[in-house]
Amino acid sequence: MFLILSFFITALIYASIGFGGGSTYNALLILLDVDYRAIPVIALICNLIVVAGSCVKHQKLNIIPWKYVLPCIFVSVPFAFMGGNTQVDKEVFVIILAVVLILSGMAMMMNHNPIKLFSDHIDSKIGKAIIYAISSILGYIAGLVGIGGGIFFAPILHLTQVLPVRVIPAFTSFFILANSLSGLAGQIIKNHSVDSSLIKPEYLWLFAAVFLGGQLGSYLGLKLINPGIIRRFTAVLVIYVGCRLLII
Repeated sequence: MFLILSFFITALIYASIGFGGGSTYNALLILLDVDYRAIPVIALICNLIVVAGSCVKHQKLNIIPWKYVLPCIFVSVPFAFMGGNTQVDKEVFVIILAVVLILSGMAMMMNHNPIKLFSDHIDSKIGKAIIYAISSILGYIAGLVGIGGGIFFAPILHLTQVLPVRVIPAFTSFFILANSLSGLAGQIIKNHSVDSSLIKPEYLWLFAAVFLGGQLGSYLGLKLINPGIIRRFTAVLVIYVGCRLLII
């Protein structure tokens, strides 16, 4: 029941700001000693369920920055598949996940003080190369450990003012959706010969919880919740889990 409620709350909060919640799902699953092979699969499915509702909302509002979203997705999707299809043993997976969780927490705690310099050069060859390189790296990490990558991209977009603040959640939602879908495909192919009991029936309750939480969060936005407090609390959680994994 604790895990179901935690996933519901996580989905509600993250859907409100255009994220899927992959880093927090990973942290919660690690804390409860879920099989490490199942963690990326569960997290990616939850990501898909949550951001799908956000994508529909942003599409209805017609605020999706297609000019920037599509090229980044075309670059990141193949890498997300490769990440999902990469075989790693438990020790390596735990170290990578720990580092990703710590960096995710740090990204969430960043103050989004704009540095507009880069936005003036985003349409240059160098600017595009940098954005595409970031997309490919985040795509690979997304598939490998089960995050969507939006939690890293959003601070970059805020800091550089490449996009208006209002449309950044639309960008991250579609970026997460595409990477999660591709990464999940890679994970399924990689684990096709693994015991089918890897994904247990009780995990279906987690998917139901994030669906309800994601729908509610997407509808409410953050009208009833202080986003700063929630962001910092979540950041502390994922940093704690990341550090705990490195110490074990």
